[in-house]
Amino acid sequence: MEAFWAEWGRLAYLGAAVWAFFEGETFVLLAAAAGRATGMIDPWVLGICVWLGSFAGDQLWFTLGRRYGRGIASRIPGAERRLDQALRVLDRYGTLFILSFRFVYGIRNVSSAACGVAGMSWGRFAFWNFIAAGIWAASFVAGGWYLAEWLGPDGVYWMLAGVGLCLIGVVVFKVWRGLQRTAARHAA
Repeated sequence: MEAFWAEWGRLAYLGAAVWAFFEGETFVLLAAAAGRATGMIDPWVLGICVWLGSFAGDQLWFTLGRRYGRGIASRIPGAERRLDQALRVLDRYGTLFILSFRFVYGIRNVSSAACGVAGMSWGRFAFWNFIAAGIWAASFVAGGWYLAEWLGPDGVYWMLAGVGLCLIGVVVFKVWRGLQRTAARHAA
């Protein structure tokens, strides 16, 4: 993370916004922690960038959901099931749903699309989405910042290394599992 910011400078904040456009909880936590440990990352600028990136990403998914409805969800494996879950919660909780869905890992983009599919007005979604994105950005930047304070600089480096190893492990496991499934299909 430190090398990323050192190499890219101010453009790294744009990278953070783009990352938050799609997802980004782990990235924001790690960037904030690295910023606290190294002093290279301004938490205020990081927070604003990921706030705007997250807001823009959800607005895009909302628009796609409104325009294409269930058709787009049927093309994404597993999305229809998650969309149905999100619609049930949306019917029941409305505004609270918009304020909280981004804190549930893995459903943020589908939930934004669900709000569009449900026919929610653009203005209502944009208003609450903007507030929710700000709360999300502030929470994860502050969480990473204070986590680094608690762990100290050496602890942050170990945490970053551990997360990196875990990610590598997940990728290796998924590739291995995919190869096993392919071999099983060919054997049958």
